[in-house]
Amino acid sequence: MSASELFDRIANEIYQQGFCVIRNALPEALGVALASEVRSLPEENFSRAGIGRQADHQNIETIRRDEICWIDNTTAAGQAWLLWADGLQQALNRRLFLGLFSFESHYAHYHPGDFYKVHLDAFRGQQNRVLTVVTYLNPDWTDADGGELLIYPEKSNQPLLTVKPEFGTLVVFLSEEFPHEVLPTLTDRYSIAGWYRINTSDSNRVDPAF
Repeated sequence: MSASELFDRIANEIYQQGFCVIRNALPEALGVALASEVRSLPEENFSRAGIGRQADHQNIETIRRDEICWIDNTTAAGQAWLLWADGLQQALNRRLFLGLFSFESHYAHYHPGDFYKVHLDAFRGQQNRVLTVVTYLNPDWTDADGGELLIYPEKSNQPLLTVKPEFGTLVVFLSEEFPHEVLPTLTDRYSIAGWYRINTSDSNRVDPAF
């Protein structure tokens, strides 16, 4: 599948149902580079993930237990990933008129036993994350390894989707509409989580503010 065909499929499924899950979607060379990089990064590059943003940020290990490292363009793999994500952003803006303005993403490392309880990536009217993107960097993942992503409909405790964190699988969904969780993993689990944002700048603040 070409990049154009892939981006068309993502746009169509987001338009029709608000989410998409595509196996083997990430270009193989890019996936291999990212999988190699995340495993070679020094441990001190990772920090314990929390919940909430800026002043509301908290580390609550009963809700979330994983480590993250933000991705920038200082490495070849990071540059290639951000270039690919920019291509997707442009395609979605052309096809769906979403007004996506910026993109942020991080590696996530779940050690054995780590999890992330049910949560939303954005709340209506309170944040400007519009679209969530997740991709997995785990070759040879098996059912016995756990760590599945569960995506729920709004106001329901019955999963809509169960996604295995298999290498190259891509998940995209509307950030405000789909609660989701990561089940406990039984082995080291690597992924990238990213968010496309809109610009909420006004006369009193410039967005995005990092």
